[in-house]
Amino acid sequence: MARMAEYWNHNVAYHPVVLDAVPAGCAAALDIGCGDGLLVRKLAARAGRVTGLDRSAPMIDLARRLSAGIGNTSFVEADLLAHDLPAGGYDFVCAVATVHHMDFTRAVTEMARLVRPGGRLAIVGLARNHTPLDWLISGFGVPVAQANRLRPGRGDPADVPMMDPDMSWGQVRAEADRLLPGARFRRHLLWRYSVLWTKH
Repeated sequence: MARMAEYWNHNVAYHPVVLDAVPAGCAAALDIGCGDGLLVRKLAARAGRVTGLDRSAPMIDLARRLSAGIGNTSFVEADLLAHDLPAGGYDFVCAVATVHHMDFTRAVTEMARLVRPGGRLAIVGLARNHTPLDWLISGFGVPVAQANRLRPGRGDPADVPMMDPDMSWGQVRAEADRLLPGARFRRHLLWRYSVLWTKH
């Protein structure tokens, strides 16, 4: 089956942040909330094997079809918080626009458990505006987003579940700092944040 051409959206825009965090010599990577597997296919060039996990059956089916022929990828239909994954089983764990669909504390705690010592965790997520400064910073992204509407290849896979975030930017940062000591939190222009953490 021919693979879907690469597309661009506000989540895909931050795939490079995730890819740059993959440790050298990565043997096993896990993408949580993999959707149609686009990031898994990118990770396949940087890791020995890559597993995509998603609780949506249609998304997993699409990911498998689009990734046919890429021998170091596999996909699992499962909920992160209900599936038995090996502690310390991965050199790299990532999640893009996924954590706000789950209980943040439980999800991040589980992700950290899955990373082996020396491995890395990369989260790209959404948060809600709460303070006047939050709204001001978010406003800077509007002209960029409007300009990107003219960008070729914009789009989203069908059947992707949507959900508004409950936690504010400040709440996300505080909880990430608590759960992941030494993590690097950064707020990005297009209404996303990243959290990068190395397990010691």
